[in-house]
Amino acid sequence: MTALTLVDVAAARGGRILFDHVDLALAAGDAALVTGPNGTGKSTLMRILAGLLRPAAGQVTRDGAVALLTEAHALDPDLPLGRALAFWIAAPLAALDALGLAGVASVPVRMLSTGQRRRAALARIWGSGTPIWLLDEPTNGLDAQGMALLDRLLAAHRAAGGIAVVASHAVVTLPGAQAVVLGG
Repeated sequence: MTALTLVDVAAARGGRILFDHVDLALAAGDAALVTGPNGTGKSTLMRILAGLLRPAAGQVTRDGAVALLTEAHALDPDLPLGRALAFWIAAPLAALDALGLAGVASVPVRMLSTGQRRRAALARIWGSGTPIWLLDEPTNGLDAQGMALLDRLLAAHRAAGGIAVVASHAVVTLPGAQAVVLGG
């Protein structure tokens, strides 16, 4: 069964505590929305959840593979989008279609707009097949249509038993999501 649990997690950077005593328990279909002012550790928490950083205290337990979306799109800028995405996932054309990018599959990643690159990064997450999505500021660069698409993708992922953790300053539709407020 897919699950993600944090017990009394803390993070520090440069000898300064960013946050502490963060608890979270997510099962299949659940979501969490991480909010807080800049510099309070939202991205740090996402990296801890992904297993890229160790918490200063506490414990993180993941039952299921994770896919992490950060500011970097993680796609080779010199390759056509379809080939760049194929490095990460088995069905790049299906992912591009799901994100409304099928028409730019042959365009080099570096030539895409900011919003198209963000959708391409989301296509990488969507196509990964992982049950746990960790999305750090997923709305950056998205227009209203892209934000609505993100909301639909998140709803479908959760309906299929996936878990979503979203760190965002923008409004993201996550009905019933647990709130994790840092620095508040």
